[in-house]
This record gives sequence, structure tokens and C-alpha cells, in this order.
Amino acid sequence: MKINKFFLFLGFLPALVFAQETIPISKAEVLEKVSTQNNQLKIGEQQVLAAKGDYNQTNAVFLPNITASHTGMATTNPLMAFGIKLNQEIVTQADFDPNMLNNPSQIQMFATKFEVQQPLINVDGIFQRKAAKAKWNATQLQLARTGDYMVLETEKAYMQLQLAYKSVTVLETALNAANENLRLADNSFKQGYLQQSDVLAVKVRVTEVENQLQYAKSNVINASEYLAVLMNEAVSGVFKPTDSLRVATELSSAETFSNSRADIQAMEFAAEAYKQNYKADKLTFLPRLNAFGSYELYDDEIFQAGANGYLFGAALTWNLFEGSKRFGKTQKSKAEFNKANLELEQYKAESQLEVNKAKRMYQDAKNNLTLTELALEQSKEALRIRTNRFKEGLERTTDLLSAETQYSQKQLEYYSTVFQHNYALAYLRFLTEE
Repeated sequence: MKINKFFLFLGFLPALVFAQETIPISKAEVLEKVSTQNNQLKIGEQQVLAAKGDYNQTNAVFLPNITASHTGMATTNPLMAFGIKLNQEIVTQADFDPNMLNNPSQIQMFATKFEVQQPLINVDGIFQRKAAKAKWNATQLQLARTGDYMVLETEKAYMQLQLAYKSVTVLETALNAANENLRLADNSFKQGYLQQSDVLAVKVRVTEVENQLQYAKSNVINASEYLAVLMNEAVSGVFKPTDSLRVATELSSAETFSNSRADIQAMEFAAEAYKQNYKADKLTFLPRLNAFGSYELYDDEIFQAGANGYLFGAALTWNLFEGSKRFGKTQKSKAEFNKANLELEQYKAESQLEVNKAKRMYQDAKNNLTLTELALEQSKEALRIRTNRFKEGLERTTDLLSAETQYSQKQLEYYSTVFQHNYALAYLRFLTEE
């Protein structure tokens, strides 16, 4: 018994939820909230910031590295003890006594040191910087393309909500008509004009429409919840579109595939990044020239500066061989560069194919829209005629039910075709916009 009540509750759940607060919302409002609140776009923004951080790290190719340290130590090591005294500028004649040199007393030293390292020639680092800049540009364009995709996905979700409400309206009208037919059938049965089987057929039709209406209301809830996810909002009601579902504006001109599309440019920048990394790996065979300098303060007490000194110079370093590690790294970066170019060409070819398919899909949807419009008009007129004849007792119940069912189906097909037409148009624009 409890199980039956549970399943009965599940059956009425869509109706209960549908009875929640209805929140009107326009497509412009949804698009605005998605552009500012969508989590996927926020993730893309963080990826751009991460790539910018990688690029900023390459400033080290030009800017100095400056460090400061303060060290304290105590020792009786002969060599270090004498050196500490030299650094502290406290050496006396007595310190040259062999006994003092060989067996010094413990001495303390506190040293404050400032070091500067300045890159002068670091050719591979320059190309690594170019690679980081190309990667940063790629992520910015990827974010732009993600924004375009979220606009398409939002329009699709909003149209699904519009279609769901249209279905509810059609089925509610069909349910009212079915209930009216049931009333007429009951009256005709009582007057002896119809058989019990005819009345039962009408009741079956009423039940079918009620079930269809329940599913349509579930679709409203599903579409509303998906819009809430896209907008990253917690909503305690059901959205209702203020914009009606109607046939979208035709294309203003022949849309064509363009290499200026954001995702294509992003892949081109990615290939450029691999190219610069390959150049950088090749140039690691060259020597590096760096300048360095330090300023030091010494004393036998903490944070004091009884003596000081400085040092500066330049170093030319050339790593001649690393056990073929650099050869393998260069080989890998070259392969990745070639792979990126091949992937770019493949993506362009697939994108052109997708545009061609989208054009055909749009044309098919356009043709189907014309067909469903005619079919809807025909079924509407057929239902009107059969309804009038049924009221006069000149039409069978089965024929009326068939006409009513066909009209409802043609209405649902028409709105579904409008959705397909509008989405095909939006998708084609998405594929061809720059």
C-alpha cells in the first residue's frame, strides 16, 4: 500500500512542482546573467589569468634577480676564522702568530648580503617568452569562443523552454476539447445514439492527453532548471519565457566559413606557441651571458655593519653536453610543433564540413517548416468540419477522435519544427561568425 502511494506521489510530482511560483524572464535577461555568472566562463577567465601569469614569469629574461640574506655563524676552523676577521676588518699583528693561526678561538660572524643577477644574453629565454605570449593569446580567444558557445547554448535552452510551454498550451487546449467531446459522448450515450465502446474510446483519449500534458509540464521544469544552471542561480520557482516562440529572422547573406573565427585563431596561436618552444629548445645550445654583483656587510654582532665589501662581474656559461637530453627535448618539441600544424589543418577541414552540414540542416528545417505549416492548416480545418458534423450526429466518434489527435500532433510538430529551424539558424551563425 505504501509503495502504491509512493508511485502515485511520483506521478503527481510534475504537477506539484509546476504549481510553484512562475518567474517571467526574457531571453535578454538570461543572456546577460549567463555572460556575468556562468561558471564555465569564470573557469575560462581563470585559465586566461593563469596563462598571463606564465607570460609574466618570462619577464625574468630581462629583469634582474635581487636577493637579500642575513647569516649568523660561529667557528674555530682556522681558515674560516682568519677569513672572518679579514671580512670584519679586525685583523691585527697578533693574529699572524702561528699558534693563533693554527688554534684560533671561537669567532662569531653576522653577514648581511645583497645579491643581484642580471641576464644579458639569453636567446632561448626570449623565444620561450614569445611562446608564453602566444599561449596567452590562445586562451583569450578560447574564452571568446566559449562565450559564443554559451550564447548558442543559452538560446537553445531558452527555445526549449518556449517549446515546452507551447506544448503545455496545445495539450491543455486538446484536453479541454477532449473533455467536451466526452461530455457530448455521454449525452449521446444516454440518448441512445452512441454505444458504450464509443464513450470508452473518448475516455481513453482524455487519459492519453492528460499523460502527454504531464510529460510536457515535466519538460518545462527540466528546461527551467537547465536555464538556472547556465545562469548559476538557485531558483525556487519555474521560469516562464516572456518572448514567444516564433520563426527567427532569415539569414541576411550567405554565411561562409572564416579563418578569422576565434577558435581557429586560438589554434593558430597554439601552433605558434609550439613553434617558439621548438626554436627555444634549438637555441639552448648557445652560451648564456649573465652579470652578477653583491654587496656584503659584516660584524660580530647581529644586524650590525662594522665592515663591508662588494663584488661584481659577468659569467659566460656554455653547457656543451647533457647526455643527449637536449637533443631529445628538441626532437620532442619539433614533433609537437608538426602535430599542432596538422591538428590545425584537420580542425579547419572539419569546421568547413560542419558548416556545410549546418547549411543543409538549416535548409531542411526551412523546407520542413513550410510543410508543417500546410499540414497544420489542413488538420485544423478537418477538425472543424468533423466537430460540427459530430455535434449534428453525422460523424462517428472514432473519426472525431482521429481528427482531434491529428490536429494536436500537427500543432506539436509545427512548434517543434520552429524550434529546429531557429536552432539550425543559430547554429549556422555560430559556425560562421568571426
